[in-house]
Amino acid sequence: MSVKYIITEKGNPSKPAEPKKFYATAKADGEVTFRKLSKEISNISTTVSDTDVLAVLNVLVKALINHLSEGRIVRFGEFGSFQVSLSSEGAVTRKEFNASLIRNSKITFRPGTNLKEMLATLKYEKYEK
Repeated sequence: MSVKYIITEKGNPSKPAEPKKFYATAKADGEVTFRKLSKEISNISTTVSDTDVLAVLNVLVKALINHLSEGRIVRFGEFGSFQVSLSSEGAVTRKEFNASLIRNSKITFRPGTNLKEMLATLKYEKYEK
């Protein structure tokens, strides 16, 4: 299998006068649902049903939400880690900064060693409509 990509033309927002260039953009090739993933995991394991896996994954999401909302980094061993990151407006001085200047938050995922190694061996295929 390979990761499919499309070619998109993009300009440099900080240099609008420069000519646009063409770049690769990953093109999703389907999706895997929580239920399908739980069935796949249960097929690999002979001791756990897909219902059990689904129940554990649902509780895992709740625990992840709880810890991230408390500002913790959640490490999933070799899978990777999750952390909340922020962006904000700037203040002239440290004393003038307050939480109302925070504009956005998102969850950052940092892949573990196995996922990073997978990225190094990817094959690519141009997506044709």
